[in-house]
Amino acid sequence: MTDPRHVALYVHWPFCQAKCPYCDFNSHVVAGVDHSRWRNALVAELDRVASDVPDRILTSIFFGGGTPSLMQPQTVRAIIDAARTRWSVANDVEITLEANPTSVEADKFRAFRDAGVNRVSVGLQALNDTDLRALGRLHSADEGIRAFETARDVFARTSFDLIYARQHQTREAWEQELRRAIGFGPDHMSLYQLTIEPGTAFGDRFDRGRLKGLPDEDIAADMYELTQSITASAGLPAYEVSNHARPGAESLHNLTYWRAGDWVGIGPGAHGRFTRHGTRLATETFLAPGAWITAVESGNGENNRQSVSPDDIQAERLMMGLRLTEGVPVEDIAPDFLSRVHEINELMESPALDVSNGRLRVTSSGRPVLNAVLRELLV
Repeated sequence: MTDPRHVALYVHWPFCQAKCPYCDFNSHVVAGVDHSRWRNALVAELDRVASDVPDRILTSIFFGGGTPSLMQPQTVRAIIDAARTRWSVANDVEITLEANPTSVEADKFRAFRDAGVNRVSVGLQALNDTDLRALGRLHSADEGIRAFETARDVFARTSFDLIYARQHQTREAWEQELRRAIGFGPDHMSLYQLTIEPGTAFGDRFDRGRLKGLPDEDIAADMYELTQSITASAGLPAYEVSNHARPGAESLHNLTYWRAGDWVGIGPGAHGRFTRHGTRLATETFLAPGAWITAVESGNGENNRQSVSPDDIQAERLMMGLRLTEGVPVEDIAPDFLSRVHEINELMESPALDVSNGRLRVTSSGRPVLNAVLRELLV
């Protein structure tokens, strides 16, 4: 469990220059943005959510999206300054901004640092132009590398994203790309297997049989195992299913999610989970940007709030916590879930779950089939 005195803040910026065909996030392409209006709305919404969790210590802020690097630095500064006035701030507060690696956005990195950002996550996604075009990305491979090098020079902490198991990608090509990426000297990497989500352009093409060259399950599994081996050897072991870091460089903000901590969310479609007066609450905001900002200007951007039942708290703790290599403390798990461990292991070719040293963990053989393990555990 995380410290109940702590809270994290998620800020969702919903706008992008283009919609990537694999993306199912709440992102929108618009002709123009009234930055002053959005700045005022985000600060106003921060005021509202801060009143739900007063007298807390702010441990992290995460600007996600969409494409937060399209925000004006003065908007980022206004939100960070407002957060610092609403809460006490941890000495090691982590303030992350996700960035696309176009040259225009990379040119703003120093301004974001001066606004208070101390960690940037750069969406490289691929290191060759052919695959970047297939993924709908607007930057070239060289532009992406230069942007990450700039980020590494400007910020104390950096991360980047790569997608693997892409169309026509071989195991050998992924190995070369991953080794090259590690050579850039990151302290954190998010390495995601391409998934085809319903409602996306890729999902539509897949349904119509027009998404060619996807690696089969065996090749994708080989790529996953290769990823674990190479990153561990390079001193960047997995601490979560898709996230790798040098010891001490893990994402503090994402650990709040995975360890069932408290966070509040502002911006269109942002979610929150926090404890108030002894009750854990789940919140959601209006999804559409226009609906959200109109609602905020009327006093409240939230459109759903409900208490989380003890059973759902337990299920969420397992669903999120078992993504972590460290697992979940046994003391936080109900006995009926623990009693299922042996039964689940019997269903697998090799044990998928391990209970030792006071923690429940997914084993290395269970990690590639984590979703199946969770389905069995939470049945």
